[in-house]
Amino acid sequence: MVDWKAVAVGSLINAVLTIVLTISVFPLFFLGPIIGGLMATYIGRGDKKDAPIEGGLTGIIGGLIIGILFMAGFGALSAIIGLLFTKVGMVAGAMTLIAGLFITLFSIFLGGVLGVVGGFIGAEIRENGRKKVEVED
Repeated sequence: MVDWKAVAVGSLINAVLTIVLTISVFPLFFLGPIIGGLMATYIGRGDKKDAPIEGGLTGIIGGLIIGILFMAGFGALSAIIGLLFTKVGMVAGAMTLIAGLFITLFSIFLGGVLGVVGGFIGAEIRENGRKKVEVED
């Protein structure tokens, strides 16, 4: 059973980390979906077999959030250009929509794949942590 609270937390972590890392240190943007999937499966109550599903969901939802924020930001920019230059504004609006859809689809795909990887890592960390506690007791 998927723990939706953990998926929501992992999705927000995914989106925030990906945006921050893209702006500050571009080559490390891929860590956002991995850490989001890892956190969702680590703090979640689901079984180990649900880990890839939870991680993938965090990546997909996080990718949607990133895509929506991207299109909203560039939508405002193209509206300002449209107010200043009528002909250029129509072209900029169409280009923004196409780029926004491409970025959204790319974010969803990449976030889903890397979220699954993070889900596996988080499940392994959680399982090894439980085994260590059982051995010490």
